[in-house]
Amino acid sequence: MDNTKSINSLLTLTISSLILLSLSITPCQAQLSPTFYDSICPNALSTIRTSIRRAVAAERRMAASLIRLHFHDCFVQGCDASILLDDSPTIQSEKSAGPNVNSVRGYDVIETAKREVESICPRNVSCADIVALAARDASVAVGGPTWTVKLGRRDSTTANPNEANTDLPSPFASLQTLITAFDDKGLSETDMVALSGSHTIGQSRCFLFRSRIYSNGTDIDPNFASTRRRQCPQTGGDNNLAPLDLVTPNSFDNNYFRNLIQRKGLLESDQVLFNGGSTNALVTSYSNNPRLFATDFASAMVRMSEIQPLLGSNGIIRRVCNVIN
Repeated sequence: MDNTKSINSLLTLTISSLILLSLSITPCQAQLSPTFYDSICPNALSTIRTSIRRAVAAERRMAASLIRLHFHDCFVQGCDASILLDDSPTIQSEKSAGPNVNSVRGYDVIETAKREVESICPRNVSCADIVALAARDASVAVGGPTWTVKLGRRDSTTANPNEANTDLPSPFASLQTLITAFDDKGLSETDMVALSGSHTIGQSRCFLFRSRIYSNGTDIDPNFASTRRRQCPQTGGDNNLAPLDLVTPNSFDNNYFRNLIQRKGLLESDQVLFNGGSTNALVTSYSNNPRLFATDFASAMVRMSEIQPLLGSNGIIRRVCNVIN
């Protein structure tokens, strides 16, 4: 009986030892961390922040462009800075995809920030992380919320213009199409509505809202439509700009949602958020509670920034952001 107990004890000890050994030799999976650069480039975040603040001070509209650049990057093969790559013999750039061409801006701002970081920490800070930090710093620069950005993304060696054409939401999209597009990226309806609130800053081109302001539909305020027609004729002027938020176009606030309740959303994909559907209640909540909107926006930006990042030995750290090393 004692021998049996001894054998069982020995077997238990052996199994436990094997489990501990297997755990000790299993490599740790790389993860994003807010302290990723603390030891390898301690001044990275402050250098990027200064560069972004300078760019937004020079052109207030740039804040919206940098937030949008981050969004358009993450929705195409993850947050990997693929949107920054130029055409080359081996790469077809996402910059020429329909949702991006003559629309997405801020590439030069990211390149400037990258150049300044490279001067203090060569080959340590990824372009993908700079894009994520730039969106946060741009929000703060125009009075928007801040959030903690987890870092350690690496840069892709590929681009995907086909995915840019299929996965980026259209300004003409229905509510259900938008919900599906965000759900496909692991983002909820709340995330979608909160992220749409970034349209409280920035501008849109005439051809993207022309059909709405000339539709005479019941979902648009007639006086608002009339005002927008002044700079957006039925023919010509395709690239004429109009603010997405007519009230405070250069300040990050919750007026975007108040506009929707008044049927003054500039894009069809804006107004569908408040048009009798499942997101009406969220729009109403954000219009009444700017703090709730700011909190949900920050949380949604964090979740969006963590869509399929390249980590560990995947990807590279580009020396410049628009080409492969």
